[in-house]
Amino acid sequence: MKKAIIVLTLLLSVLSLSAADNGIVTVYMPSPAGLANKLAADFEAKTGIEVRTFQGTTGEILARLETEKANPVADVVILASWSDGLSMKNSGQLESYVPKNADKMVPGWIDSDSTLFGYSASAVGVIYNTLIYTELNADWAELADSQYKNDIAIPDPELSGACKDFVSGYVNAFGWDTFEALAENGMIVPGANKAALEAVTTGEVGILLAGVDYNAYSSIAKGEPLAIYYPASGTVVNPRPAMIMKAAPDMDNAKAFIDYLLSDDAQKMVTDAYLLPGRTDIEYSNRSTLDQIPQIECDWDAMMAIASDSAARINELCER
Repeated sequence: MKKAIIVLTLLLSVLSLSAADNGIVTVYMPSPAGLANKLAADFEAKTGIEVRTFQGTTGEILARLETEKANPVADVVILASWSDGLSMKNSGQLESYVPKNADKMVPGWIDSDSTLFGYSASAVGVIYNTLIYTELNADWAELADSQYKNDIAIPDPELSGACKDFVSGYVNAFGWDTFEALAENGMIVPGANKAALEAVTTGEVGILLAGVDYNAYSSIAKGEPLAIYYPASGTVVNPRPAMIMKAAPDMDNAKAFIDYLLSDDAQKMVTDAYLLPGRTDIEYSNRSTLDQIPQIECDWDAMMAIASDSAARINELCER
C-alpha cells in the first residue's frame, strides 16, 4: 500500500511538473470579448499553455503597457489600430518572428520586419437605425447636410483604435473640412465603440459615423434595427496587429500563440466573429468581403505621425 501511494505521488508530481513546464502566455487583446475568450480556451486545450488575458480598448491596452513599462507582463499584444502597432515597433518594443502560415496572409498585413501580424481586420462604415432612416447611402461629407443635424455620433477615436486609424486616414487623404462640418452639424462622441453603437441602437441618434463593422454585423444578426454601408469615397480597412513583445517573459509561448492565431481553427473563429480573416485562403459569407469594401489608399507612416493629434482634435471639435 505504501509503495502504491509513493508511486501514485510520484506520478502526480511528474504530471504536475509536465503541466507546469508548458507555462503561461499573457495576451492583451481588444474586443470582441467572445472571440478573445474562445481563442484563449482553444489554445489552452491544444497546447496545455495557460492563457492569461487582459481585454480592453486599444487606448486601455496602451495605457496598461505604459504603467507596466518598468516591469513587463505582456507576451503578446493585439491592438485594433495598425498605426499604434507601428508606433510600438518604431519605439523598439517588438520582437521579429516569421510565423507559420505567414505566406498565406493578406498582402500588406505583415510588415517588412515581420513584427506586426494582421491576423484579422475590421473596417469602419456608416451604421444607421432603420427605424429612423429606412435607407441611407450618403457619403462622409454629405452627412454634414442640415437634414442630419444633431443626429450623428462617432466613437471616441482616443479609445477606439479602428476609429483613430480612420480619422488619420481620412484626414491624410482629404483634410479636415468634412470633420469640421460634421462637428458644426452637431456630431457627438458618446464614448468608445460599444457606447457609440448603443446610442444608435436605442435611437438617441440615427447615425453612427466610423462605426466598426463587426459590431454592426453582430447586432444585425441578433435582430437589432440597424444597417451598415461603406461610403463611396472609401474607408480604412484596419488590420488588427498581433505582436510579440521584445520584453516578453515567455517568449517561446508568445511565438506559439502567434502561430496559433494564423491557424485554420483560429481564423475560422475570426470569421465567426464577423471580422475579416488575416489569411487569403479562408472563406466566409457572413459579411462584406475585402474586395467589396471601397478603400482609402492608406499611407500608414503618414497616418501614424498624425493619428494621436487627429484623434484628440475630433474630441475638441465635438465639444464645441
